[in-house]
Amino acid sequence: MTACDSTISIAGDVVGKIAAIAALEVDGVSAMGNNITSEILGKVGIKNLMKNVKVEILESKVRIAIAITVFYGVSLPGVSSAVQLKVKQAVESMTGLTVKSVTVKIAGISLAKEKV
Repeated sequence: MTACDSTISIAGDVVGKIAAIAALEVDGVSAMGNNITSEILGKVGIKNLMKNVKVEILESKVRIAIAITVFYGVSLPGVSSAVQLKVKQAVESMTGLTVKSVTVKIAGISLAKEKV
């Protein structure tokens, strides 16, 4: 069996969805974006979470900017670092791309006990 020459390209939206799902898995993250927007978008579906994720892919290197809402009382630096690590690991393991940076913006604080 011979290997064929092929190229795989991964759309920025795919990387963004991976990043959004990974960020939501981190303890302390209640939603993507700010509270009001997240409540509305959460009812519409994952596709609209992309409004809170920006992805730039250049030569197999990825830069990601992500906006999240966190629960009141959590360590903002701690949650931000955990999101950066989780997003980096998820994107790299699922796509094979190299994540150059993950910028986290805290867009809001949630008082709710359950994830939106």
